Amino acid sequence: MSLRSTATKGVFWTFLQKFGTQLISFGVSLVLARLLLPAEFGLLGMIYVFMGIATALIDSGLTTSLIRTDNPDQEDYSTVFFFNLSGSIVIYFIIYFSAPFIANFYNQEVLIDIIRVYCLTFIISAFSTVQLTRLTKLMDFKTQMLVAIPSLIGSGVIGIYLAYIGFGVWSLVWMAISQVSLKTIQLWIRVKWRPSLVFNVKKFKEHFYFGYKLTISSLLNVVFLNIYQIIIGRYFSASLVGFYTRADTLKQLPVNITSSVLDKVTYPLFSGIKNDDVRLKRVYKEIMQLVVFVIAPILVIMGVVAEPLFRFLFTEKWLPAVPYFQILCLAGILYPIHSYNLNILNVKGRSDLFLRLEIIKKVLVLAVVAISINFGVIGLVWGQLITSILAFFINTHYSGKFLKYNALEQAMDVLPILLLAFVTGVIIWLMDNYLNIDRLMDFYRLAILAAGGTIIYVTFAFLLKMGPLTSIRKIILKQ
Repeated sequence: MSLRSTATKGVFWTFLQKFGTQLISFGVSLVLARLLLPAEFGLLGMIYVFMGIATALIDSGLTTSLIRTDNPDQEDYSTVFFFNLSGSIVIYFIIYFSAPFIANFYNQEVLIDIIRVYCLTFIISAFSTVQLTRLTKLMDFKTQMLVAIPSLIGSGVIGIYLAYIGFGVWSLVWMAISQVSLKTIQLWIRVKWRPSLVFNVKKFKEHFYFGYKLTISSLLNVVFLNIYQIIIGRYFSASLVGFYTRADTLKQLPVNITSSVLDKVTYPLFSGIKNDDVRLKRVYKEIMQLVVFVIAPILVIMGVVAEPLFRFLFTEKWLPAVPYFQILCLAGILYPIHSYNLNILNVKGRSDLFLRLEIIKKVLVLAVVAISINFGVIGLVWGQLITSILAFFINTHYSGKFLKYNALEQAMDVLPILLLAFVTGVIIWLMDNYLNIDRLMDFYRLAILAAGGTIIYVTFAFLLKMGPLTSIRKIILKQ
């Protein structure tokens, strides 16, 4: 099978997985948002940073190193497996005994037990990390889909039932544990690989040398991705953490369905052509434009219809999250460009440059947060948008040199797409306000504006003969 065919097949199955999982997760979250209070979601949002830190430490970038290694053998996989497993146990006990200090930081004593139970997911997940890595390296995304969807359905049913009978925030905790458990069991059944009782120190050092820099980058990334929940939880309230987390989660829905689909496929794809810079640049450009072409109009339209969208999906009690969501939608448009530029550094084996950029960006985030916190939560969210824009120029620095594809060229390649998306947003805003559509029930209002925006966007893209539209047609028709 050719690289193009493999990539196309990978995109197809990954899209089905992401679409299915996101649809199920979204459906579950809709029900839970009606059963639980914003503050209960906020409690879990406060500890996401610690979960992320532990996950990064456990993996240490070793699975990423396995994917980019040309021919990893049984010793490679077994060594990474036992490191991840032992690391997960150590990290669990560290966080277990740190739980009272974390709870004291937020002045939320209930977090002690929540953290100690939730962190069991680390150990459970470590049993299946290598199996999942093998599937990704083989670009077997069909099996991943067949594992992910039943896990989500089963855990979703458990979470909703527990929320219905009054378990509150604990329904979210047990839902997470059941999801990881179901996924691990299925991966052990479906993936026939089993670890050998071997730990090759030499191979460990090879993977660790590549991975430790990614680990430091991941740690920085986790902390700063969650820095807003940390600050809001520490200086404001659990309810505001819940509103912010809900806004960010909804913004991530289209980003995860589209961008994450290709993220999963593009890393092994880029790795396969890492020595052909001309081809790598061409493929990178096509994928970047394609993802922005899909994400930009969705986020813009969602931002315009944010108020009826939140009221229809989550009820009136979640409306304070609307302004946060609208600003975050703008920041989310740039996510795929950030991700793919950093992927180029990884496939080139330059995790040192990856780390350097992450450190620079984190210093930038601290500076922006220090200023924006004075303007409350809304100021922090605006600061996040500003940081995202500035990060574009930072992320494109080294990858632009490798591919001879600098920030200005990348910006010019996506600018027509962004302009078309924003024009579409302005048109549906005018429709909503001047055609009395805003007087309709939320469902009809959303349906009319979403359909109208899609038709306007696709029609103009067709008339302007935009390349990504042609690429989508070819993927659908398998030409």
